Amino acid sequence: MPEINLFLGSSALFAGIVSSTGAARALLLLAESDTITVTISEQVVAETERAIARKVPEALADLRQAILASKAQIVHDPSKAEVMANLQLISHSADIPILLAAMKAKVDYLVTLNRIHFMDDPEVAIKSGQRIGTPGDALDWVRSQLSDRNS
Repeated sequence: MPEINLFLGSSALFAGIVSSTGAARALLLLAESDTITVTISEQVVAETERAIARKVPEALADLRQAILASKAQIVHDPSKAEVMANLQLISHSADIPILLAAMKAKVDYLVTLNRIHFMDDPEVAIKSGQRIGTPGDALDWVRSQLSDRNS
C-alpha cells in the first residue's frame, strides 16, 4: 500500500469526477496507479452522490467507478457523541464529521475546495493537526513527497 494517504472531502471528490483535467482528477489517477492512497468517509460518498445526482446525474456511474478504480478506503463517520465532543475544531458544525473522519483515519492531507470553513481559519489545521488544502495544494505536496523519496 502506498505511504501517502489523502482524505478527499466531497468537493474534491466531486471535482475529480466531473472534470477530466485538474488536480482533483490527477489525485484520483495517482490512487488508481497505487502511487497514493485515497480515503473518504461514508458522509463524503453520500454528499458527493447527492451533488452529482443534482448537478450532473449522468456522472453517477463515473463516481462509483472512480471509487472502485482508485481503491478508495471508505471509513465510518464519527458518532454523534464524537461530533458533539469536538465542536471547537471548526466553526461550521456540518464539517466536523469530515474533519474527525480524516483525523481518525490518520491521513497525511485533507483535500477540500471548501476554503471558507477549512482553510480561511488557520486554527482548523492547528487544532486538528491536519495538513489541509485544495487539490492543487495537495498535488504539489504529493509531488514534493515523491521527489524527496526518489532523491
